[in-house]
Amino acid sequence: MTRFGLLLTSDSFASQSLASALLFAKTAVTLGHSIEHIFLYQDAVYSAANHIDLPADEPDLSAELAQFCQQHNIPLLFCVTAAEKRGVTGSNLSARPGYIAAGLAEFAMRQTNIDKLVQF
Repeated sequence: MTRFGLLLTSDSFASQSLASALLFAKTAVTLGHSIEHIFLYQDAVYSAANHIDLPADEPDLSAELAQFCQQHNIPLLFCVTAAEKRGVTGSNLSARPGYIAAGLAEFAMRQTNIDKLVQF
């Protein structure tokens, strides 16, 4: 059994990174591996934005990821500094339910608990 950490850095609205990470996580768990954490950094923090209004015909992969993480007890973290710089969080803005604000130090400390880090 491999313990994975996932790192997302690409904007999920401009790439397939979130869909790919979600598929990877589901497959890994199904095969008996574990996902120790998922960390959103750089433009990937847009996935944590609570104020994004998606068109009705687009799947809400951010909500699906949060639900998956809650079902499997996987910490779903986003870099609070990257989020503030991009207007995702701040004085009047909050993150989506299921997403946890964290710093790079916490991300670095979590690397000691995994076998492999996969970046999307």
